[in-house]
Amino acid sequence: MSESNRFPLFIASFLTLIAAGMGFAIRGAILDDWSIQFGFTKGELGGITGGGLVGFGVIIIFFSLFTDTVGYKPLMILAFIMHVLSAVLTLAATPIYASMGKEATFQCLYWGMFMFAIANGLCETVINPLTANLYPKQKTHYLNILHAGWPGGLIVGGILAYLVCGDGAALQHLRWEIPMMFFLIPAVIYGLIILKEKFPESEAKAAGVSYGRMFSIFASPVFLLLLLLHAMVGYVELGTDSWITNIMENVIPGNAILLFIYTSGLMFVLRFFAGPIVEKVNPVGLLLGSAVLGCIGLLFLSAAETAMAILAAATVYGLGKTFLWPTMLGVVGERFPQGGAISMGALGGIGMLSAGLLGGPGIGYKQDYFASQQLQEESQETYDEFKSGSEKGFLFFPEIAGLDGEKVGVLKEKKKENESEMTEDEKTKLALVESASLFGGRQALKYTAVVPFMMA
Repeated sequence: MSESNRFPLFIASFLTLIAAGMGFAIRGAILDDWSIQFGFTKGELGGITGGGLVGFGVIIIFFSLFTDTVGYKPLMILAFIMHVLSAVLTLAATPIYASMGKEATFQCLYWGMFMFAIANGLCETVINPLTANLYPKQKTHYLNILHAGWPGGLIVGGILAYLVCGDGAALQHLRWEIPMMFFLIPAVIYGLIILKEKFPESEAKAAGVSYGRMFSIFASPVFLLLLLLHAMVGYVELGTDSWITNIMENVIPGNAILLFIYTSGLMFVLRFFAGPIVEKVNPVGLLLGSAVLGCIGLLFLSAAETAMAILAAATVYGLGKTFLWPTMLGVVGERFPQGGAISMGALGGIGMLSAGLLGGPGIGYKQDYFASQQLQEESQETYDEFKSGSEKGFLFFPEIAGLDGEKVGVLKEKKKENESEMTEDEKTKLALVESASLFGGRQALKYTAVVPFMMA
């Protein structure tokens, strides 16, 4: 394949991750808007963010079975269509809430995020084996560069969120619908590129590898172990990142998104240098070091109080999560080339399913559990006033009533507009609720650190 064709395809692949990262970052920054406008608890918000990852995982696994047969281009065109449709459905949330209420709005946002995830999943199904095909002699290096697009999107989305999302917006707090649509810009650009360019055949198809040989990788204990490890990677990287801005906003109000941009910046820069690093430290050693740093970083973040301590903890966490995902893909691409799109699809799908089914909802549940427990101990009366009207559990853990975001939002809005008009009782209750939310977020990070510890 000529360089004139290879480069545009790689750029289009890179832009798909820019779009995915932008949508992910902005969604994390507008969770409070959804909570206040629609009355969602942390657990319900976690369910919505989970929908944005579950669809990703299901689609990667399903379509990886057909990628080598159908070809790269049709799947990328379908991904572009799904990106546009997800935007349309998400925009419908506000009118649906006005006409049909909270539950219908939850379903609207969930399926909007699910469709966004389908689009991202289709892209991921294609771009990993495509990049391995475009650069067969430097797979790990170029897969790391490719996946720098993800933190690149997080940075762009994070900056936009800092400027226009939330009460502390640096420029102006825009309605959440406006920033949520920014991801369509890179999506339209990659759509135009893929319509024009010619795609190569997959490595497996070009080599005439049969489906039987592709599926033989699932008989390998090493591959099965890699699947388990990548499920943990998905939980600790994407599950945590979907919550980190919301959690840290309780610790450093108005600056949490800057911390998110900083850790994403670390990831963006370092992924470009993965090649030289892998040459000096083998991929397994790189994964081990990353898991250890991820564990330490999350523990430090859960306890950090001062600005310098938070920055140091975020640096360690950012270093820890940087190389996990693309290096795992590189290891699979190099050790199991006969697996084609199926091997990479299975790995990416398991990671996304773990993040969506366990990471997002699980971290949301942990926040609800510890926050409600803390508030009940401090003031049962305040808890009874602000708790959600319904109880929800997670896996085999007990059902709990988290704090109702809409009820809490009333006091937050009152404080924002004119704190002097608040009664002492309202100030006390808001302080108790905010303290409980802070405690819940810290505990969630602390318990999440168990996952990279198990990986190591």
